[in-house]
Amino acid sequence: MLQTSITPEGRFRVGKHAPSYQVINLREQEHLYALGFLPDTTPVGNQENFPQGDIGVEQAQPIYEILNPLPFRGCTFIDSGWAAARAVDPGSIKIHTPAPVSLRAILGNHCPAATVREIVTQLPLPLRYELAATSTDPEELVWLAHSCCRIVCTEDGVPVGLPYIENKGRKQALVDDFELFETIANNPHLPDPYKEIMVLRPGVQGNSEIVGDFSQGVTEVFEYLRSNSYIPWGHYAANFSPNSIRYCISDLSLADMEGLRHLYYQRVFITIAEKLGIAPAIRRRRLTGEELEALRQEILTALTADNQLEPLATLWGWNFGYDFSGSGYRLHASHQMIHQQYAMVPQWVDDTSGGQNRSFSSGDQVADVVERYAQDYHSDFFADYVASLVNNTRTDGGSGEQSLVVWQDRNVLLFVPKAQVSQWELQLLVIADCSGEPVGNVVEADAAVRSSLDAGILKAQQILAGLGATMVSSIEYSKRLGISNGQRLLYAFLPKLPWSMGAFSEAQGRFILGHYPEDFAVACRRQLR
Repeated sequence: MLQTSITPEGRFRVGKHAPSYQVINLREQEHLYALGFLPDTTPVGNQENFPQGDIGVEQAQPIYEILNPLPFRGCTFIDSGWAAARAVDPGSIKIHTPAPVSLRAILGNHCPAATVREIVTQLPLPLRYELAATSTDPEELVWLAHSCCRIVCTEDGVPVGLPYIENKGRKQALVDDFELFETIANNPHLPDPYKEIMVLRPGVQGNSEIVGDFSQGVTEVFEYLRSNSYIPWGHYAANFSPNSIRYCISDLSLADMEGLRHLYYQRVFITIAEKLGIAPAIRRRRLTGEELEALRQEILTALTADNQLEPLATLWGWNFGYDFSGSGYRLHASHQMIHQQYAMVPQWVDDTSGGQNRSFSSGDQVADVVERYAQDYHSDFFADYVASLVNNTRTDGGSGEQSLVVWQDRNVLLFVPKAQVSQWELQLLVIADCSGEPVGNVVEADAAVRSSLDAGILKAQQILAGLGATMVSSIEYSKRLGISNGQRLLYAFLPKLPWSMGAFSEAQGRFILGHYPEDFAVACRRQLR
């Protein structure tokens, strides 16, 4: 049977470990030390670490085990000792805003200004990395920027560009330390003119062609083609222009989100229409909302006809946030500037021995679960999933908060998964049907559903940012085109937390939580207020 926490009765399965057991003592020696002293000088020793006999553990504190509804995502374990404290005060589920950082200000209390600048720009490289990532002092960041690249400025100090050299026929910016350069440019506190010339102007990060744009009011987004991509068939990146600098979720409006997503929908629809031979003769402008919806309807009509189009899949993702450690580890993403990436995935990939293999799409794993669930339980997976969310009872069996729902409208549901694979994971599920069928991908989503998706994605990011998350990976699980299997479009939002970056447990598919999902849902709903 498929191992999942969902049941046809519309309830979550929750396991509870509260074992009693004996441990045989095989230690030969004792290593007794004085650890320190109490205020009255009484010594504190470590005798308790060296018991004389066997150890009996009588009913250890409960650990709750919840299989992920989607088995390929592993299993969640909740430590009731940690979670009980969060249940008392769900408001404690947050990351506190760090204090301002300015080495310049501290040194300025002890050294002349010229000496301060010399010290800041000549710190050992690991310390400069840390300062570049954490400083909130714009002037200090400008000093660091000038220390790692030769920025061209006007006579009055306004930055206007970077110096370039010819290298094997290619023009290359003169940057002395690329990681330091990137880390400075990704700090939101760097003055905008420096951000622009270092990373935001089209072309400064390479020759990727701009093949789409969205401009409306203060929102301006460029669509870059990454033709030589790690994703087969290439991929696209929707990046804000230098006229619409968006480094923080608090800077992001619904209009901004609609602009980012419009480019995604437009590229998907145009790509499919072209393969079907029904692409509109539109060049050098974006499709209007009405044209986009009309094209989607044409695609659906063509897909129901007798055509030979392979069942393509969409790929959409968003790495929000950047960080770099002094030890040289990039901790997340390649760029702080808000951007989203997307591509199309074929059905087949040629095998090196001459055959064909199924090309990987994350949504295919969901399709496999839906099929297995129907075979094993004779029921509809997503109908039972929604019912389980509606009928949810508190994980620890207590009388506190029960609901996992954070926000919803008539088309989508934003909720806390019962089994989170990130300590603060949120999911967004399309609950609407279009043309009598569950919406499994953006091609099946009408304008109203797409609008709900845009709003739900923005709310998820705003909630997580409000709780203090600064690094969030967001992914889409979509159904392949032209398939009717009951699969629903699902998004997962996965923050990286300072105390939970992933270790051997997560590598095994075991995800450790210190709160109950119901209490995290409370914390999220408070952010919406």
